[in-house]
Amino acid sequence: MNKLALALASSVLILSIPLSPAMATIETREAKTAALEAADQARADMVEVFGDKRLKPGQYVWRDGVAQGAPRVVISLSAQRAYLYRGDELAAVATISSGTDKNPTPTGIFPILAKQTMYHSKKYDNAPMPHMQRLDSYGIAMHAGVNPGRPASHGCIRLPAKFAARLYGVTQVGSTVLIAA
Repeated sequence: MNKLALALASSVLILSIPLSPAMATIETREAKTAALEAADQARADMVEVFGDKRLKPGQYVWRDGVAQGAPRVVISLSAQRAYLYRGDELAAVATISSGTDKNPTPTGIFPILAKQTMYHSKKYDNAPMPHMQRLDSYGIAMHAGVNPGRPASHGCIRLPAKFAARLYGVTQVGSTVLIAA
C-alpha cells in the first residue's frame, strides 16, 4: 500500500495544478509507471480483500462500509479490471472491456473531466453511454456497456451496468483515474 500511496500522492500534487481541459491528462512515462505500480498493487489488494474470487465478464464485487476517503479508480488493461479505492481501502473490483489494438485505451493518470448520467456518442452512431465519466478531450470515457471480458471498445472503458451506476455515485469531477497497460 505504501508504494500506491506515494504514487498517488505525487499524482494528486500534479493534478492539483490548474490545467486546461486539453492538458488535464498526464500521459508521461512517470505517470504510466505510477499507474502500472497502482494496478499491480490493486491486484494484490483484491486477493487480500476478496480472496481468490474469479470474476466472469460483467461481474463485480463491492464492499459496503468502506471508509469514506477520496475515491480513486485504478484500471488494469492487462487484467481487464477496474478497482475502486476509497482513501487507501479497496472498495470494489469489476471486469471491464477496454479498447482494442486498433483503438487503444490511453494509459497514464486522468482526472474525471465531466459526468453525465446518459450520454450518446458523437463519434459512434449516437451509441448510448450510460453513467459516462469522460477522461480526456478526445471522447475516452468510463461508462456502462457490453462487457465480454476482453478488449472490444473504441478506446472507452466499458463497465458492468450496475457497477457503472454505483461508481458514478461515488466519484466526482476531478477524481483520479490511473490507467495501466
